[in-house]
Amino acid sequence: MQWTLVIPLKPLARAKSRLAPTAGDGLRPGLALAFAQDTVAAAVACPAVRDVAVVTDDALARRELSALGALVVPDAPGAGLNAALRHGGAAVRASRPEAAVAALNADLPALKPMELARALDGAAHFPRAFLPDTAGMGTTLLTASAGVELSPAFGTDSRARHAASGAVEIVLEGVDSVRQDVDTGDDLRAALALGVGPRTAAAAARLLIAD
Repeated sequence: MQWTLVIPLKPLARAKSRLAPTAGDGLRPGLALAFAQDTVAAAVACPAVRDVAVVTDDALARRELSALGALVVPDAPGAGLNAALRHGGAAVRASRPEAAVAALNADLPALKPMELARALDGAAHFPRAFLPDTAGMGTTLLTASAGVELSPAFGTDSRARHAASGAVEIVLEGVDSVRQDVDTGDDLRAALALGVGPRTAAAAARLLIAD
């Protein structure tokens, strides 16, 4: 099965606010962009991915992520993460109604294409499925097969919310890079230990991160 990934991204000035203690407001927007660039680059390189749609209104992100091969969809609703994902999914299915669609976080800088393929292949057995984040409370990947609504429920305790909505939790080994999102300095350390993409590596090199 080939998937279209929908990746939401806030305006960079407001993205990754919980990284402020680690990166400061001067470096934080650039770090958020680097995360998104490495996420999109890995997604585009994944053999299970047909194409990638990024939902954002940020002009710099639009330019940089388009250059990596993503289709950029304006965040017309402007009403938060779940509204952006529903809008992006609808935009994809307006031209391809039978597309299999997956929502993917934009903050997966260690993402490996083959690990993403493994997760998507696991999800293909179910109408809707999700992968929890490393912390065990959130969600990094939510999938909907052809003809099935994505019905995103991201936010606080999204793992429980997606399970309650009927999505099946994917239980797989060897997909750590798909689960390691980055919200805090500790998350960034964990992602660096997994091996991040080149843009995140360059941006993180400007930080002083204690061991």
